[in-house]
Amino acid sequence: MNLYINNHAFHYELENLTRLFFPNEKINVIKDSKACEPPYIITAVSDKLEVEVAIGQFSRFSESCLSGDTENERKLCELLYKILCDFTGVTPPWGMITGVRPVKLYRRVLESEGQKNADKYFTDKLFVSREKLNLVKKTEVYEKNIINLSADDSFSLYISVPFCPSRCHYCSFVQSSTERSGHLIAPYVDLLCKEIEYTAKIAYDLGLRLSTVYMGGGTPTTLSAEQLDRVLSTVNNSFDVSSLKELTVEAGRPDTITEEKLISLKENNVQRISINPQTLNDSVLEKIGRRHTARQTIDAYYLARKVSFDSVNMDLIAGLPTDTADSFISTLDRICELSPECVTVHTLSLKRSSTLTQDGSFINRDDAKRASRMLDYAGEKLLSEEYIPYYLYRQSRMVGNLENTGWSKKGYECLYNIYVMDETHTILGCGAGAVTKLKKPRDTFLKRIFNFKYPYEYIDRYDRQLERKKEIYSFYKNWT
Repeated sequence: MNLYINNHAFHYELENLTRLFFPNEKINVIKDSKACEPPYIITAVSDKLEVEVAIGQFSRFSESCLSGDTENERKLCELLYKILCDFTGVTPPWGMITGVRPVKLYRRVLESEGQKNADKYFTDKLFVSREKLNLVKKTEVYEKNIINLSADDSFSLYISVPFCPSRCHYCSFVQSSTERSGHLIAPYVDLLCKEIEYTAKIAYDLGLRLSTVYMGGGTPTTLSAEQLDRVLSTVNNSFDVSSLKELTVEAGRPDTITEEKLISLKENNVQRISINPQTLNDSVLEKIGRRHTARQTIDAYYLARKVSFDSVNMDLIAGLPTDTADSFISTLDRICELSPECVTVHTLSLKRSSTLTQDGSFINRDDAKRASRMLDYAGEKLLSEEYIPYYLYRQSRMVGNLENTGWSKKGYECLYNIYVMDETHTILGCGAGAVTKLKKPRDTFLKRIFNFKYPYEYIDRYDRQLERKKEIYSFYKNWT
């Protein structure tokens, strides 16, 4: 699809909006060109706003009067949105929203214009469905309670362990399988502990107070019990943990969970873990490259209870290849019988670098309808089981243009998830692929410091990485 951008700077939103309707196609963005090659979308700003679409036998032109810059962008998107709804026969449930954080957007409008106007903005200006608006409103209430726990000097710590037993076919995260990169784990852990100590000194020097810790990946429980103990002991011994409200470890793959590892986590003050089935259908697990069974997931869950973990999250994915609505419903019902404290329901996102996409998987309307039915059931079922929606986010190329929602029993919300999604306060990142996000209180400004992505890079260029982290000092010096 050729998207022409003439005499305006709104290409980012228009490109993302186009991708909502053509998720499987490459979008070629062409600026200020007079010659057009079909199929094309022409968007232009002159003495008015203009959109022309020509796809096969379909041709449509629409225009609108000029407004202020922000409204011009929205109105140009609206012209295109309505044409593409007519062309495809699809009305996206999130309307024109293409961003990751719809709850944060709603909160911003709510605080400046009140609930009535915020609701009208979502439904009348962004064309969000009433069902999704209600989900946003519920989530915003629970998010806000957690956000208010953060003080000006609060920060969270993210620790990356970018290793997995194998790569799932839907995954696009930077991670290394132990089959290929197992020899890097030991030197990686050595340097990770040093970076944690270095980061703790920065936090101490700046008078920052640790609020939450999240150890993710990858699969942190790919590490041995001894390595987990070493990393987590380094956290507990290096940081002032007197203000720490939550320590989470993403156990993730049940085939990496042992009693010895769970005991190591428990002894290091980990309160919250994830055990992620994604599905309890063994044939679907095989299809997506998960080298474990549903039985292993359930066994890992009961093992966590035996070791006295009383805050367990379980992830599911709606829209997995070969999974049916009935199969997803069966999975969710069985998860609810286990009664974990949190259930996170993701929608499959077909990332370009994932194995599924590389092998030719694409999004179609039947997939969208199936995933929508799955999420509808999940919302009804989890609400009936007294779970609350406490955080929500979206990704590009999601089946059905849907969403990911974290559900929890009251009092068991993952604070870190909310702080990351709301961009509430500073996140200090350690490990390969981690991103430090420096946040000024009561300000929207964020400064990012990126660690090297791959474990071998992280190891080979470790000293350069620490040099980058000195920028944290200058950020806080300039702020104060």
